[in-house]
Parts: sequence; structure tokens; C-alpha cells
Amino acid sequence: MANNWTREELIIAFNLYCKIPFSKSVKTNPEVIKVANLISRTPSSVAFKLGNFGSFDPELKKRGIVGLKNAGKLDKEIWDEFNKDWEKLAYESEILISNRVNKFSEVYFRFEMSENTVGKEKERLVKTRVNQTFFRASILSLYNKKCCITGLNIPDLLIASHIIPWSQDEKNRLNPRNGLCLNAMHDRAFDKGYITIIPS
Repeated sequence: MANNWTREELIIAFNLYCKIPFSKSVKTNPEVIKVANLISRTPSSVAFKLGNFGSFDPELKKRGIVGLKNAGKLDKEIWDEFNKDWEKLAYESEILISNRVNKFSEVYFRFEMSENTVGKEKERLVKTRVNQTFFRASILSLYNKKCCITGLNIPDLLIASHIIPWSQDEKNRLNPRNGLCLNAMHDRAFDKGYITIIPS
């Protein structure tokens, strides 16, 4: 009999759910395999767990996608935890992953800090950068690494833009539903109010 999933394993799996398109939540996806190895699960079980999370996703339901139907109580609890406090859970999930690989990956810390940056200030900067990295990965996944206006698909030229600004909505700072994938020029125009996007 398979071991029950732990809260920690589910948080790591949900991190992956946010970072890959649902259509790529399959056992052969290298990212699924990587997470499976990280938590000592099979790629199939990780793919199924992503399908379970998909059953709660209202955006998938709008597209007629229902996910898998055998989600457990703890799956729903993790879904709800993320959706109640994206900032806390995004950071926790990134730290859990970094602890599993026994180091902070370069993806989390591609920035320099002054030697004078210590204590609470350093902790705040690290947390902010880690969370921004999570948000960017989630938005690029949600939009299949394409600008939602022009279709430009060069990741280095794409920006994860907040619909409601970072400073104005603490609860949804990291919620992927509060983001747009825009090329640098359109991001700047959106930020300055020259263009707006109306839900269809």
C-alpha cells in the first residue's frame, strides 16, 4: 500500500502545479520527474496529484476541464491554504524545495546583496526575491510563455505584470490570477495606464 502524501510533499507538488501548464502535467514531463525524485514518489503519482489539484481549479472548469475526481481532503486543504495566503505558501514551498536539494538554487538568488544587508532586512529581501521568482514562473506557465497581447514567446523579453499592483493588494501579490504575461514595452504601457485589459 502506498504511503499517504504528507503536507510537505503536497506543498512541493502544488508549487509545480503553479509552474507548468495543466496540459503538461504528465509523467513524462521532465519537471514532473524532477519533483518526483525530490519527494521520492513516482512520476505517475505526481502527475495524478497535479490532476487532483486541477479538480479544484475554477479557471480549468471555465475551459471545460475537470481534473481528476479522486482528490483527498488534504489536497483541498493545500489548495485552500495557497489561495488564502499566496505569499506565505509560495515562500514556504520554495524553501521546502531548496531544503530538499540541500542548497539555494541560483534561480532563487540571482542578485547581489550588500555586505551591510543583514538580519531582518536581508530576510525581507530574500523573501521578496524568492516570491517574485515564484510569481514570474507561475505567470509564464499560465500564459504558455507568451505575451498575452502580441504572442511574443521569448522568455527573456517577458514580464510577469500585476493586474492590481504589488503594493495595493497584499493578499493577491503572488496569486497567478492577478498577473499578466506581457512583453517589456506593453508592460510599461500597462503600468503607466496607456493600455488596459478588459476580461472577455
